[in-house]
Amino acid sequence: MDISAQMLMFANVVEQGSISAAARTMGQTPSAVSKQIGLLEDHVHYRLLNRTRIGVSPTQEGQEFYEKCQAMAEKFKEAEALILNLDGIPRGNLKIASSVAFGKAQLIPALPKFLEEYPEVQVSLDLTDRDVDLQSEGFDAAICFAEQYQKPDIVVRRIMQSHRVLCASPAYLARCGTPTTLSDLAKHNCLRISGNRKRNTWNDAETSDDLDFEAHGNFEGNSTDVIYRATLAGMGIARLPRYMTDQKFQTGELIHVMPEYAPPSTDIAIMFADKRNLAPKTRVFIDFLVCQFREMPGNATATFKPRVCAC
Repeated sequence: MDISAQMLMFANVVEQGSISAAARTMGQTPSAVSKQIGLLEDHVHYRLLNRTRIGVSPTQEGQEFYEKCQAMAEKFKEAEALILNLDGIPRGNLKIASSVAFGKAQLIPALPKFLEEYPEVQVSLDLTDRDVDLQSEGFDAAICFAEQYQKPDIVVRRIMQSHRVLCASPAYLARCGTPTTLSDLAKHNCLRISGNRKRNTWNDAETSDDLDFEAHGNFEGNSTDVIYRATLAGMGIARLPRYMTDQKFQTGELIHVMPEYAPPSTDIAIMFADKRNLAPKTRVFIDFLVCQFREMPGNATATFKPRVCAC
């Protein structure tokens, strides 16, 4: 193995945090990877890694060397992607992040159709409600609320408009009664999103008195999906997206509470790096999602600041 290949391997080991994990990503044995790292250390005459029982970390010299190796690895990936995409056919691994609720309720059911249309693309999906850094984490695109990203180097293209409703299970309403006004909600167990006061402030977009209600109750969860499942279990009243609730309204598993209540809608968007030559796999995925959700009620595709989408 030449020195450049060893440098790429070293960068992968540092990023994975262990030789075993890096070996798995490269389809090699840990002993083979460890041997190559040892040869690299011999070549540069410095110990590059601190080795412990739980993993590895770069030495001071190793950290400085890693930064150079990592830059080389990025150039290699760009060159590889260029070669793979010269014929314009979408192919390769498409690394996507998505909010948990949208991913489970909407994205995953749509993926079989996408993969059937583009058989040379492989999707790697990370469901998370945290903010992701597209470039440093290697994501091709991320799906989340449009207002989550205000970075000048990120393009934001709307997929759909998400309308929220108040809902509860029949069992909860039979036990606790049905509220008819926002002030009635103070007597009820309202389910909260943890660590996000803004999303727990329920207001009505159509009223002029700016009456806000802050949800309070004995349960909170770290994602909309958790709250959705708690609502189905009869734990309380929740504010949820219609794309999660409409089917349950039809089956009777959830009841639309205060249907005249009209909370402000939000936009679900796909974010991607502002690259002049967007990879075909990413471009077709973006176009697929826009087309897939264009026909949903109240939806119209659009592109939002900070950058205009050129795809």
